[in-house]
Parts: sequence; C-alpha cells; structure tokens
Amino acid sequence: MLSNTLKVGALLGLAIASPVHASESSSNECRCFPTDDCWPSVSVWNAFNQSVDGRLVATVPLATSCHAPHYNKEICDELREGWDMPEEHYKSSSSFMAPFFTNGTCDPYHPVSKPCRLGNFVRYAVNVSTPTHVAKTLQFATEHNIRFIIRNTGHDYNGKSTGAGAISVWTHHLKDIEFKDWSDKYYTGKAAKLGAGIQGIEAYEAAHERGLRMVSGECPTVGLAGGYSQGGGHSALNSRYGLGADQVLEWEVIDGNGNFLTANREENTDLYWALSGGGGGTYGVVWSMTSKAHEDTKVSGLNLTFTTTGISDETFFKAVEFYNSRLPYIVDEGVMSLCFLTNTSFAVEPMTGPGVPLAKLESLIEPVLKEFTRLGINYTYQSEEFDSYLDQFNTQVPVVTVGVAQYGSWLLPRTVVESSNDLHELTNSIRTVLAEDATFTTVAVNVSKEVTGDVYNAVNPAWRTAIAHTLMSTVWEYDEPKKMQEKRDLMTNKLVPAVSRLGPNSGAYLNECDFQQPNWQYAFYGKNYQTLRSIKQKYDPHHLFYGLTAVGSEDWTVSYSGRMCRSNGSASHIEI
Repeated sequence: MLSNTLKVGALLGLAIASPVHASESSSNECRCFPTDDCWPSVSVWNAFNQSVDGRLVATVPLATSCHAPHYNKEICDELREGWDMPEEHYKSSSSFMAPFFTNGTCDPYHPVSKPCRLGNFVRYAVNVSTPTHVAKTLQFATEHNIRFIIRNTGHDYNGKSTGAGAISVWTHHLKDIEFKDWSDKYYTGKAAKLGAGIQGIEAYEAAHERGLRMVSGECPTVGLAGGYSQGGGHSALNSRYGLGADQVLEWEVIDGNGNFLTANREENTDLYWALSGGGGGTYGVVWSMTSKAHEDTKVSGLNLTFTTTGISDETFFKAVEFYNSRLPYIVDEGVMSLCFLTNTSFAVEPMTGPGVPLAKLESLIEPVLKEFTRLGINYTYQSEEFDSYLDQFNTQVPVVTVGVAQYGSWLLPRTVVESSNDLHELTNSIRTVLAEDATFTTVAVNVSKEVTGDVYNAVNPAWRTAIAHTLMSTVWEYDEPKKMQEKRDLMTNKLVPAVSRLGPNSGAYLNECDFQQPNWQYAFYGKNYQTLRSIKQKYDPHHLFYGLTAVGSEDWTVSYSGRMCRSNGSASHIEI
C-alpha cells in the first residue's frame, strides 16, 4: 500500500500503453488520463490515500520480474509455471485473467527486453474494508473525472475488471460469511450472507461444514457476489435449484452517489432486479449478497470420455448427435452435464446429479453407453456416489485454467435437440467449430421456471428455454497479436454464427461471451435491456460504472491508448 509521496511519485514514472494521439487531448467528454494536466498531483493522491486509511495500492504489474530492468529469472520462471491458474492472479490488486485485454503489456511470455508497461492495468486500487472507503473512492473518481473499475478476483473473460488510467475498488478481502434462517413470503429456509470477496470454494466449504450447499461455478475461485451471480451464474447445481442469480435474496450495495443501500424484493426492488442477472459492475458496488443455502444430500457423478483413435469422423459425430438427443431426459432429472468436444476427443466431465441416486444417474446415461458400444467406440466410464456436493466437486470437476483461450457463446434452445432435423443441423454446426481447431463445450441444464420457482430478476430470458449454454473457444498464443485478432474475428464471423443460426432469437451468456457480438444488447440481455438502462441511470447518475458490453457501455469508447471518451451512443467498443 502507498504510505508516502516517494511511492506515489515512483509510480507516476511508469510508462503507459502507448503515446496519446494528438486528437485525444483531454476534454470534458473524456476521462482524465495520467498524461493530462487534469490528472491529480502527487499531493492530491497522498491526501486521498490518507482519507481511505492508507489503503491505496499503486499498480506494479505482476510480471514485472519478467522484464528488464527488473528481470529475475527465478521469479519469472515461477510466474510462468502458474500463469494459467487463477490463484496466480487474484491475490494481486491489478492482475487479471483475460489475455486479450493485457495487450501484451506485461506477462511472462514476451521478450525480457520488452518494457513492462502499465498498459491496460488499473493505475491504482483501493483495498476497501469499509463502505466508506468505497464511497470516498467514488467521490474522488467523480471529482477528478477518472475512470472507475470494480475488481474482486480479476476472473473476467472480457476485461471488465481492469482499465487504463483507472482507479478501482478492490473487494477481494471482504470475506465475511454469515449463515442465517430466512423467512419472507417468497422464500423460507437457510441462507448465507456473503461478503463481496467470497469465492466459490470458500462458500462451498463453509456451507459443507453446516450440512448445506450453495450454487456457484465450476471454477472454485470465482467471486460469488460479483459478475458470477450478477451475470446469471451457471453451475453443476442449476438443474436442481436454478441459476446463481435465482438464489439471491438480498444485496447490500453502494450506488453511484455513495449511498449504502439494501435491495431486495420489497426495498429498492428495481436495483435488486437489475443486480440479479443484469450484469456485473454497472449499477453499483456490491458490498454483500445474501443467497439461498440448500440442504446437502448425496450427489452422484460420472465421467465419460473417448478419443477419435480408431473411429471415423462419421462415427464420432453420430455419437455426439446421440448424446445431444438425450439431453432433455438428463437435465429434467435435476442433472447438469458438462461436455467438451475437440476434433480428437469427447468428454463428459462431469455429469452431476445432486440428490439423484447413483442407479438413477446410471440409467440416464445407459442409452448413450449402449449407442457408443453399437458404434464400436472404446470409451472410458466412471461413476460414483458421494456423501456431499463438495466431495463430488473436489473429486470430479476438472481444473479450470485461465489466460489460455478466447471465447464466444450462445444459449441453445431446447427445441433444437427435440427435432431430428434441427439436431442434425446442430451436428453440422459442431463440425464447423471443430474444423477450425476450436473447442465446443455444452453446459446442459434446465433453468426453466418449473425449476427456479418464484424468482424476480433480470436474467436473460433466453436461459429459461435453453437446453444448454454452448461455449466456443480457441487457444490463446501470447506474443501473436495478429494471429489472435484473426482468431477473434473467426469467433465473431464464423464460430458463434454457426450455432446462433439455430436459435437466432435466443441469446448468449454474458459472462462467457464474444465481446464483439453483434447486437449485444439483445444477445446478452434480451427484452430487459432498456429497463436495465433506465435503472442504471437512476443509481449511476454520474456514469461512473463501465464495463465492456455492460449495460450503458455504448455511451463510451476506449481507444488504443486506453483513453475512455463519450461515444455517439451507437456501439460499445475497445481498440486496445
């Protein structure tokens, strides 16, 4: 943390991403940038630091030790070894896990001689421990017209948790957790109040100790109260309880005026509705989230894999098509099935049945096994019943890496797999994706109203009629910007359209999406978009909260240098 003028002055000497173009001079239409005359002086920053109890953190990029003149081989080798794991990043106040948005400024994979720049990293972070710290940071950003960012773990595929020349509130250390009995006319049962910094595995373990389980993601380190629940939140428990956003009972949030608000179904209901599925980082700074906690029971799980060795392409895609045809029968029993396809492999890892007896889960997959055998496929199969969800999660859910891919997605309507013609078209779409050496993932769930019950939120309506969230990904290669942009455009122009054509009126999961998605307002938010915009205006009157493809982001553009300026309102884009 900053504690004296020397440290602040040292930071101000670091380089930014690139020289500012002459046409980008500071104006009231642009956020103040570090090279501008409006940028606060060292003394102003130090005064602000004192006002937040010395909790201002100056950004030093995590990979500084991988570049001259601070190169340290031992440290850099260690960083490189763990760079694709979330744990390497979320302990930092500035590092993030979306490689496209680092713009090659400072990582372990570029030449040592390449200078380590601040680039798209936030300039400062406030390690907040009280709501007052948040309010003071919002006030400071407003007074000095500085870009503002909300950051917890940096686990965001589209760079929402960072921004050049920005100040952020860092919520990662807000780790309070309180279990309680909740009773109102909408829900009666166990609940947990989670600080904004609580991560999935922390919630899982705390609930497990009390004989409970909570809905969170397959990645154990994701921030539960952040973009995960605010953006919807898929989970192995979705088909039993609904999405992450469907669990939320109450929010505590600091709005754009610095007011500390409680939002639930009876108080600030519009804000409650928007935060529950309408996207993270755009209506206020969440301080805590209270969500349903469910009784833990036995959980059945299974893995099923095979490779293309010894079989034809035709056989492979027949197997894929048959598996997809069985998805309604599987998810309607409260099961989630996670399937990864490449041009050389098929892997269900895992299929999860909370409260589903092992014999029942095995009966659901039996037709698939019989068809694989008939096709002559040599598969590997393992099934097991566990005493708790945490046991199954720790045993069967694969390790989730970061910084290794870029993504696009589409919510696949249930009707596609219920029609033989549409099912065949889905197979053709998968062929198109795999032919480009991409991975095709299906997160098969049922989150219809029959599963969720009485919920009130802004979740993309396309989720309610979907059979799966489909995710397309291409491998990331550091220090290959031209190649990666080509892959990015491939995602936008070919891979996502290959699937979206099957359900053009559906949408995409906004937490795992193509940030270049055309018509993103409808694709990510559906019919809720205009209502969400009006709610944002109410709680964010100074237009502080911004994230690429977040509600209202079309009002801004971010240039190659990182400068953020008002747009003509036609589109949200970034040119880093």
